[in-house]
Amino acid sequence: METTAHATPTLPWSSALSVGDDRMDLTHAEFVEQLNQLLTTPAHLQLPLYQAFLAHTVEHFAQEERWMLASGFAPDNCHAAHHATILETMRAVEVHHRQGDAGIITRMAEALAEWFPQHAASMDAGLALHLQSVGFDTATETLADPHRVRPASMSGCGSVSCS
Repeated sequence: METTAHATPTLPWSSALSVGDDRMDLTHAEFVEQLNQLLTTPAHLQLPLYQAFLAHTVEHFAQEERWMLASGFAPDNCHAAHHATILETMRAVEVHHRQGDAGIITRMAEALAEWFPQHAASMDAGLALHLQSVGFDTATETLADPHRVRPASMSGCGSVSCS
């Protein structure tokens, strides 16, 4: 992690965060960019940025969950459950900020900067490998051969090896 002028750690985008799927990597790069913007913005100016970041994260997770369902994951898989927990926490942060906790957005952003590399390297990288293995195109959100996937057959975190 780098340090900004505000002495707040940021998360630089690097090949280490890449999961090997162009669309997923683009979404992740946007996530990291918005996260870093939060980390370098004074607390009293963060709320609108945080709201935009939350909206981006909702769509980011929904996108991955669409892909999971289309490629054979059960709706209640652990990767989607992980997303739900993160979003619940992020929504609570906004509430606490509105109730006067001016530093909570920065603390959440710092926690996400620590969390994201591991999530990307494990669950998201596993998902990217799974999508590739079943012939799912994230650009078109289609399967090359739908017969290669058994609907709702996976409940794991992202790859066939942990289902």
